[in-house]
Amino acid sequence: MTFRPELLDELLKNYQSPEDLVGEGGILKQLTAALVERCLNAEIEHHLEEERQEPVTDDTPRNRRNGHSKKTIKGEFGEAEIAVPRDRNGAFEPIIVAKGQTRFDGFDGKILSLYSRGMSVRDIQAQLQDLYGVEVSAGLISKVTDAVEEERKLWQSRGLDRVYPIVYFDAIVVKVRHEGRVMNKAIHLALGVTLSGNKELLGMWMTQNESAKFWLSILTELQNRGLKDIFIACCDGLTGFADAIEAVFPKTQVQLCIVHMVRNSLSYVSYKDRKAVAADLRLIYTSATEAEAEQQLVAFAEKWDKQYPIISRSWMNHWARVIPFFAFPDDIRRAIYTTNAIESLNMTLRKVIKNHRAFPTDESALKVIYLAMQNVAKKWTMPITNWKPALNRFAIEFGALFEIPARGRMPV
Repeated sequence: MTFRPELLDELLKNYQSPEDLVGEGGILKQLTAALVERCLNAEIEHHLEEERQEPVTDDTPRNRRNGHSKKTIKGEFGEAEIAVPRDRNGAFEPIIVAKGQTRFDGFDGKILSLYSRGMSVRDIQAQLQDLYGVEVSAGLISKVTDAVEEERKLWQSRGLDRVYPIVYFDAIVVKVRHEGRVMNKAIHLALGVTLSGNKELLGMWMTQNESAKFWLSILTELQNRGLKDIFIACCDGLTGFADAIEAVFPKTQVQLCIVHMVRNSLSYVSYKDRKAVAADLRLIYTSATEAEAEQQLVAFAEKWDKQYPIISRSWMNHWARVIPFFAFPDDIRRAIYTTNAIESLNMTLRKVIKNHRAFPTDESALKVIYLAMQNVAKKWTMPITNWKPALNRFAIEFGALFEIPARGRMPV
């Protein structure tokens, strides 16, 4: 919609400073209130005109206007008081500002946007006051954000694709108040890569501690929601986790995160040897082939077993779940030999939750993570740039699983 220059000149005739435009009593607030009232008057006239077409009886006298009631509405323009017309029969239902509505559509979105960035209720109140000159109660903020909980529950229980080529599993720790004390809880995350090559967070689950038993229940839930097979599952070395994956998805290749393997290994090494040990471990996982990697592991054991025998023993014990990435070309290797895709998500989520010393409930923590995840998902890129060649490679490696149709269209 465009406005005639003459109209704008008339509106800005006495303009001297930005305060005249956006300040308390400024043009924008006055104009908003005037336009809303004009729309309300048009709505009630339309309503009364429709009633005039109906026959009049003694029991139902002709309806007509019955004054106004005052209402304060909030929006990006701040707060404005408007006069809402009434009818005698009380049948008029305004559309632009419905009964009980005190905020324009979009204002709730501002609250959710600030909440999803990890701002506390007090911070949101201050921000809205500074930006729009609007005083918002803590109760209102809670009411707006609580409305997201039903949406989150529907999202959490939605159906999934039948096949995901790659799924990353990891957990992030948050602090939650429970019975008068603050305790750590683990939010478990499953990040899938679809047959189209895009990331999709499959769900999030909270419990007191990360454990293979709880992961088993999560994997079972994913299966019940429609997920039938995973080509490659990337996870850390949590005891029993890989066994849990293979119990639910027996045809899945489990790829242990090499970064976690290295970190765990270096935890046994003295500071003066860390750089040298890390360099020798790098020779193992950057080898061109599985055979070369085995040779490097043997060489590592000969060099370091006297001082740190537990390292080579750990790698040998997990070898079958360390080496799957050697079967793939470099671009796929980089995507699966670490859990960087989900670690990047976790890093962003930690920035969001750091402003919360402790969440009052489990639901509030999940609500913040859910809203933050929606912001993060807008910036997601494909974990494998050349996806179609990678998909063809998966078709060769996992031919039987690949034939299972996914939800929606198969990529061409």
